[in-house]
Amino acid sequence: MMENSETNNSLGLNTLTSSGTTKNRKRVGRGIGSGTGKTAGRGHKGQKSRSGGSIARGFEGGQMPLQQRIPKFGFSSRVNRGSKEVNLKNIASMSEVNLDTLKANRVISQATKKVKIFGVCDITQPMSVTGILVTKGARESIEKAGGTVTSVEAKPTKEKFVKTSKKTDKKTSEKTEESSE
Repeated sequence: MMENSETNNSLGLNTLTSSGTTKNRKRVGRGIGSGTGKTAGRGHKGQKSRSGGSIARGFEGGQMPLQQRIPKFGFSSRVNRGSKEVNLKNIASMSEVNLDTLKANRVISQATKKVKIFGVCDITQPMSVTGILVTKGARESIEKAGGTVTSVEAKPTKEKFVKTSKKTDKKTSEKTEESSE
């Protein structure tokens, strides 16, 4: 008899009831007596009373929205997205340094295409750097420790074409003729 009374009072997932836990939804537009008949709680006229009349998120009634009033910020250059800089002290223990070894040692990500080594520090062992750009100070530190640097040369810049007018060409040719006489 004692066991039976304990089981009736215990609270478990199998003894929970759902009565009173959920409310019935409000049924709008069901006549005057319901309290939400006629306009169905939408009021009279206006955009929000019409079907499909929703207002976009952030819309402020034609006033300049907040996200447009606040100044723009942040910039990420797509040109340098694949390039990284590596501090010399982070790779001081490596003897061979190139793109593959840096990726293998997880110094740079796999997506990196260009690397530049910077920084001045005392290196104990010689290292050979190949195919990577190196700053002047980093180059001196590496060579002081007995290492070698064979860096990639930067792409040559194209010379800009300067168009000269025919009038200036004639004037210069006339002046040269006069001076030769």
